Amino acid sequence: MLIANLEPPWTVGLTAGEHQLVVYVLVVAVLAFTAGLIRSWVTRNEVGSRYRTAVTARIGMLAVALLTYLLLTATFFAAYDPVDAGWMPNGSAIDVFAARYMGWTVSVPLLTMELLAVCGIAGSVSRRSRAIALVSSGAMIFCGFLGAIVIDDGTGMLPFVLWALAGVAFGAVAVAVLLRAVRESRAVLTPEAQALLTRATLVLLTGWVVYPIVYFLPLFGASGVLTTVIMIVLTATDVTVKLGFANRIHRVAKLRTAEDVRAGVDVHPESIWISSVKQSDAGLPREINLATGAAIHERRPRPPISTATASPEPDSTDF
Repeated sequence: MLIANLEPPWTVGLTAGEHQLVVYVLVVAVLAFTAGLIRSWVTRNEVGSRYRTAVTARIGMLAVALLTYLLLTATFFAAYDPVDAGWMPNGSAIDVFAARYMGWTVSVPLLTMELLAVCGIAGSVSRRSRAIALVSSGAMIFCGFLGAIVIDDGTGMLPFVLWALAGVAFGAVAVAVLLRAVRESRAVLTPEAQALLTRATLVLLTGWVVYPIVYFLPLFGASGVLTTVIMIVLTATDVTVKLGFANRIHRVAKLRTAEDVRAGVDVHPESIWISSVKQSDAGLPREINLATGAAIHERRPRPPISTATASPEPDSTDF
């Protein structure tokens, strides 16, 4: 039954088992994001320059997620004091939940940027879509932060619900922009790339459905079990969405890079493989574009390279 006055999840104690379970999922999340960040950094050059924005957003998003969970883990250890019955929250317990919103405020807009970077939109349409998605997704998180943490310290049901609805409205705008970009990509993407993009979008938007559900759980009371469930579900959703979505978007970017190489519209210094299936050979430039009236590229002094006159034939190192 709904209650008139909320009791936030950070105001109730945890048993020893509940405390240990939360510590377990937080540490696993730290390790998972560490592995994901390392993989993203190592594979960053698998994608062509056309889709490099997706790589940058992916690395930034995973770095923010890792730092957020390091902060969450450290804050959680400091936020609960051991007692005979288990663990009781102190004045820092609210920071465990506030830290999530701080991380989401940066990582969620980066997720939208990552998706739009591999869509088939370009130019002013791409810039406008990215700006709207970044602002609306960030506003969505900030509204949730105000309702759940700031206004009345998260205890007033009316602001809790009203700010949540405001966040849902901003989220609807972001979803509309993303879905429109994905839909308009059908005209320029191959069926395989479009299918991968659609699956990545479904992973992202499924997570965006889970978060509001968990947000409203405090309306039904507070207990150690409920607090543990909230922490576990939010952490599991973070890891699943951020890593699962990022890996799928990376595959889309690799596939589109390979398609550009095969079509002769771009080059890539190495062959591209996805799931042990070769998508394209290495694509090298077949011509050099010179300035009007120029016969050769003007060499720039780079010691200890000599400044001898360049030969008429282009040197492969100039590529």
